[in-house]
Amino acid sequence: MPNKTAERLKKNIDKILTIWEERVNQEVSAAQHQERKALRDSLPEYLNQMVDALSNTIDRTSARKRSDKVDSTRIGKRHGEDRAGSKNYTMDQLITEYHILRQVLCDVMEDEAPLSVLEREVIVCSIEQAVNDAATEYSNVLKDVKERMSNTLAHDLRNPLTSTKISAELVLRKLPPGDALIPKMDMIINNMNRLDQMVTGLLDASRLEAGQSMPTEIKLCDLDEIIRQVTDELSLSYPDCFKVQSKGKCEGYWDENGLRRIIENLISNAIKYGDENTSTTISLTHDKNSVELSVHNVGKPIPPEDVPILFEQYRRLKSSKNKAGWGLGLTMVKGMVDAHKGSIVVESDKDKGTTFKIKLPRDARTVVEENVPHQIAKPNHVEQVPQVPKIH
Repeated sequence: MPNKTAERLKKNIDKILTIWEERVNQEVSAAQHQERKALRDSLPEYLNQMVDALSNTIDRTSARKRSDKVDSTRIGKRHGEDRAGSKNYTMDQLITEYHILRQVLCDVMEDEAPLSVLEREVIVCSIEQAVNDAATEYSNVLKDVKERMSNTLAHDLRNPLTSTKISAELVLRKLPPGDALIPKMDMIINNMNRLDQMVTGLLDASRLEAGQSMPTEIKLCDLDEIIRQVTDELSLSYPDCFKVQSKGKCEGYWDENGLRRIIENLISNAIKYGDENTSTTISLTHDKNSVELSVHNVGKPIPPEDVPILFEQYRRLKSSKNKAGWGLGLTMVKGMVDAHKGSIVVESDKDKGTTFKIKLPRDARTVVEENVPHQIAKPNHVEQVPQVPKIH
């Protein structure tokens, strides 16, 4: 590529930045809240790197190319981090800034002489790389902020919840049998438990969104016993609502608390959305290598188009708009099933009802070691960057 192209770009950097700044202020609303220096931030350095890329007078060895790419990535990430720090910028606005830069750069350069196909390719590829680096960093910064906020909120909520629950339990113990306050204290404790589950769900959602697996503690436990314990506890609030179909003891190596939460969430969902005049059926079958747990209810079916979003965080079906909850229960279920390397299937039909079927390996010790963080309980010692659209 001729030296004159690189020299032409170097000569016009100030002009390019001035035109770019004017257009960005007109087309990107967030830019109006930025100081001039902050708005331009790293662009002069970035354009000087492009001068080097277009020049054929410097040593374009493999080492130099790698160094240039590292520098370019660093600048793009700095730009993305800066924009994420502004409450006014969105991802679309960040990308638009680069879109405008490509247009202005090419227009100014071609005012004096046409760009060759190869020169235009260098410019476009460089900007595509920069926008991807900036967008990735923007997304990562926001994800980190959201995770810290979720963890802090969950921690701050859990302390007063625990204190309130302990106080209520102490009061309950001192009440004489038959006291009129006993039902009210039971209600307070139950509501504290529900709030604690919601806080736990918030933490789970934060982990899953950060790409982490659900924490697990694998030990020998009896799935049949867990099912009966959960249904017995829920029967206090929902008497005569459950049918358990199981042949008895079903031992395996799983996360006991995780299985309990799976069952609680699926049953609670079945009660919430099922026909109140029918029972929820919990079925358990197993063989030497795997177990299948299913929860079935009769009621309004899940529309086929809604099935793919059932397990997404904070996504709720139209039919659930008037139901309490944050839309995290099924997200937790899917996360815990994935942590055990299991599978979950949903079948819903207006005549047959809705069934959630979960299949798990009989011994999660052989698969859970791939997931972190996790623990193996004694004595058992065996153990997406968002896609950014291309600029054309």
